[in-house]
Amino acid sequence: LNMYQVVFLNLSSLIFFFRFLYSDEVQIGPETVMTTLYTAKKYAVPALEAHCVEFLTKHLRADNAFMLLTQARLFDEPQLASLCLDTIDKSTMDAISAEGFTDIDIDTLCAVLERDTLSIRESRLFGAVVRWAEAECQRQQLPVTSANKQKVLGKALSLIRFPLMTIEEFAAGPAQSGILSDREVVNLFLHFTVNPKPRVDYIDRPRCCLRGKECSINRFQQVESRWGYSGTSDRIRFTVNRRISIVGFGLYGSIHGPTDYQVNIQIIEYEKNQTLGQNDTGFSCDGTASTFRVMFKEPIEILPTVCYTACATLKGPDSHYGTKGLKKVIHESPTSSKTCFFFFSSPGNNNGTSIEDGQIPEIIFYT
Repeated sequence: LNMYQVVFLNLSSLIFFFRFLYSDEVQIGPETVMTTLYTAKKYAVPALEAHCVEFLTKHLRADNAFMLLTQARLFDEPQLASLCLDTIDKSTMDAISAEGFTDIDIDTLCAVLERDTLSIRESRLFGAVVRWAEAECQRQQLPVTSANKQKVLGKALSLIRFPLMTIEEFAAGPAQSGILSDREVVNLFLHFTVNPKPRVDYIDRPRCCLRGKECSINRFQQVESRWGYSGTSDRIRFTVNRRISIVGFGLYGSIHGPTDYQVNIQIIEYEKNQTLGQNDTGFSCDGTASTFRVMFKEPIEILPTVCYTACATLKGPDSHYGTKGLKKVIHESPTSSKTCFFFFSSPGNNNGTSIEDGQIPEIIFYT
């Protein structure tokens, strides 16, 4: 906007402001709504402020969500900010592809990157953050170099969840970007390929557009000792009575004290023999009969009455195992209807796991 356009918009906003004060008449448009909101807040007219927020809410879309989020944070409008974040969660790819994304400030960028509910692959999110860093370098009149991109990103870089990428995605993007130090690149490659995994300063919690509370069920009533592994997968089939999203399994660990395991986990649609999700990872156990969380990188949608196979291939010493297994397990939630799991033995070589005994005691999910 040039100076004359700014003056015109400010005058228009003042006219709308005084018209509202004297007649309750509301005239708000896309060009004047932000300056009208500023005027309403400055002179403490909550009714007009509410009209402005309602107008913005009605016109909220994925392609303007970041622009409106910046304004909502600037004008301290938490309700509008929350609606913007919900829109970004649901249509993350469209939102970060919009022009307004690269215009946001660093605090808004961090507020978005902290969210567990973004629906986008981490490699694509990283690409968008690099675009933002290039734009920020230009705003600060810095040469667009890897060192300056790292500098302007600051704390935002630590909010990228590199462990959620596949090793191929990491190698093709972040590893060659120059934004990470050589030590960080090596540590992340080791994190992808070896067990026990070295500690990395990046979150490995999955991002998933899920609402509500994490739930889990355990299909065994008792725990016993000594379950062996020779490279064969433990498998159990199941169906569920409603749509859910599975995010991981709980597995038993060693009977010999603290130990590290390598494990591949999968969920396979039984009739189609199609792998819906898998993760090559590891976990550390403490020698107790507890279960230990092993998570997928992304949630896996499970449909009602469809038969699935839960699969875990462990490498490590003898472990605890479950007995007195249940064919039907019901999870009851005070805020939603019952979730019923039905278990069936998996045909073929399944390392001995069945309805009655074996591994894969827990399924971790969202409804």
